[in-house]
Amino acid sequence: MSQSKTLSLRDSTAVAIFGGCGLAIAWYALSHSILSGTAGTVIPALGAIAIAGVVPSLVTRKAAERRNSDTRFSMAQQLEAFEKHACLNIVDDTDKLTEVNEKLLELTGYDREDLIGKPVTYLYDAIDRKLASKIRGNLRSGKSWEGQTPLRHKHGHVVVTQSTIMPLFNSAGNWAGSISVRTDVSRINELIAERHTAQTLYELRDDIWIIESETETFSYLNRTAESRFNTNSDGYRSQSISELNHSKETAEVLTACRELKASKKTATQFETVLMETPVDVSIKFLPGTDDAGRYLILVTDISERIAQEKQKTAFISTVSHELRSPLTSIKGAMGLLLSKSAGELPDKAVSLLEIAHRNADRLILIINDILDLDKISNGEMDVELKAVDLSELIKEASNANAMLQQRFGVQVEMIGMDATVPFNTDPNRFIQVLTNLLSNAYKFSAPNSTIHIEVKDEDAHVRVSVKDEGQGIPQHEQQKVFSRFSDMTNSDRALKGGTGLGLSICKAIVENLGGTIGFESSEGVGTTFYFCLPKVPLQGTKVIEDLDKRTA
Repeated sequence: MSQSKTLSLRDSTAVAIFGGCGLAIAWYALSHSILSGTAGTVIPALGAIAIAGVVPSLVTRKAAERRNSDTRFSMAQQLEAFEKHACLNIVDDTDKLTEVNEKLLELTGYDREDLIGKPVTYLYDAIDRKLASKIRGNLRSGKSWEGQTPLRHKHGHVVVTQSTIMPLFNSAGNWAGSISVRTDVSRINELIAERHTAQTLYELRDDIWIIESETETFSYLNRTAESRFNTNSDGYRSQSISELNHSKETAEVLTACRELKASKKTATQFETVLMETPVDVSIKFLPGTDDAGRYLILVTDISERIAQEKQKTAFISTVSHELRSPLTSIKGAMGLLLSKSAGELPDKAVSLLEIAHRNADRLILIINDILDLDKISNGEMDVELKAVDLSELIKEASNANAMLQQRFGVQVEMIGMDATVPFNTDPNRFIQVLTNLLSNAYKFSAPNSTIHIEVKDEDAHVRVSVKDEGQGIPQHEQQKVFSRFSDMTNSDRALKGGTGLGLSICKAIVENLGGTIGFESSEGVGTTFYFCLPKVPLQGTKVIEDLDKRTA
């Protein structure tokens, strides 16, 4: 009992005693003045004694009852506040739920009827029931348990609670169940996980930028990004991307962000040079409300990868150059033997020579493709522009593929080439592109079908297309058509030949000529490859003008 309560008890007892004595004296005086004789002596004395003994007892008892009532009222208020704050449940000695409060029902989504009478493990996910068994063993030994308990919500997700679970005992001292007091800590755990994630992002080797789309200001940079911009959290917040980078090297990134938002797309990726470092940039637009949002930008340094690619390319180029000369000689020698320059050969020997000659030719084509890729990568693919007749170039390319026409049993139809089609281009590169497209068309056309080659004047451009009636390109593979070494599931390269480099080289040549290349395809119907070349060469196109000016 506290000191204040002890004083209060003493005060009330003293008041009761003094009050009883005062009433006893008053009774004695009054009764003695009224009565006389023996009665006047005995009755006042007995009455005074009785009053002095009974009144303090009654007063003290009433005071105790008032104090007990106040204590019970205070405890009820405390329990009510506690129940509103925490989740409570009571479990009997058979581990079944006998009582749950509204706070627990609200947290788990269950109704009271869903839980009462069910084993307490009903609240636990399957993987967490070992924890429930451990807690029960602790309680049976008379020990309380504290810790985090994951509870299963009615809709399947997990809510994490910080719990204190105490054993209950009956009057005989036997274990009778337990009472659990739980507090929801799911949000706290989420915040801790978010903090850990933020710490991980901050320490990444790649740049992480977060930019507000409306103001184009930084809201977050990780450590690597801060180092790139030579700033810190106090220096970049609320600054625009253009303000932070005065040399304007982030202009391409900012342009890509704006285009992404305008196009309503969610992501884009490209390679560029940022502050003298080659990087891969991935941008994700995270929409918000009222067309606002954020750009999440990941910048990856690809210097090491590019250096490795250069080393690999240089090695392949060297090997290819070394192989081409002996292969050309071998092919030439086999050609002479097949032309009977050394006399007649047995039929079996001729058959073997033809196989070797075809494979030597294939190897030379592969080497030429690799060397072309090397030139493209190093920006060394020069273009020699001449005045030509496109119809004649197309017929020349078609004639060069006559053997394929016979092999695959396909017809060729030419459209728009009845008259001369004057043009200014590199004839060798033009034939290289068209030959690649025709070769693919032959390989993937159905027997006895027709390939359509068409030239069309489109004002500032000339469009050349090659249409086949083959099996088409699957929709899910169309995005990799112009990639190096691309191989479609229906290409059957081993049977039909090819390196997987042709279309990649075609794209590079056409773009180097200032044009564009593309295709349209439907499975089971066919494919049309086309390329458009400008009538006037674009400025900046790497060209070597025809020195003899034969077109003058």
